[in-house]
Amino acid sequence: MDLTDVVTELATRLRERGWQMASAESCTGGLIAAACTELSGSSDWFDRGFVTYSNAAKTDSLGVPAALIDAHGAVSEPVARAMASGAVAHSAARCALAVTGVAGPTGGSADKPVGTVWFGWSTPAGVATEHRRFDGDRAAVRTQAVRHALAGLLQRLP
Repeated sequence: MDLTDVVTELATRLRERGWQMASAESCTGGLIAAACTELSGSSDWFDRGFVTYSNAAKTDSLGVPAALIDAHGAVSEPVARAMASGAVAHSAARCALAVTGVAGPTGGSADKPVGTVWFGWSTPAGVATEHRRFDGDRAAVRTQAVRHALAGLLQRLP
């Protein structure tokens, strides 16, 4: 499925349930919200997108504890989990996805090389997380992260 197909199917599934979704984005910088709102009628199922690029934004907008970021780093499983939960808590959405990662070309480390991305998905069934490492330049990492985040939410809808 290409990205348009994923978004279209996600829209259908959310509409069937009468649900809305939210996105909490760091390294994708709003590309997920843009992909969702590219589809006409998206206000039926897309509530809002949080672009929380800085650590302060993650804390201020999503309620991610600063101590959690200090302990694990912004690109981590606990932060992705907290971002997904925070997006639901701070919106009218029943489900949300979160993305935090190192898109590059700078910012990588031995522990978190460029292409490292953590995902979080919050649904009424709970919060799931996943780690991926994508190859390519900044645009390629971000494009792959957008598709994976949206496909991951689609897979997790009950």
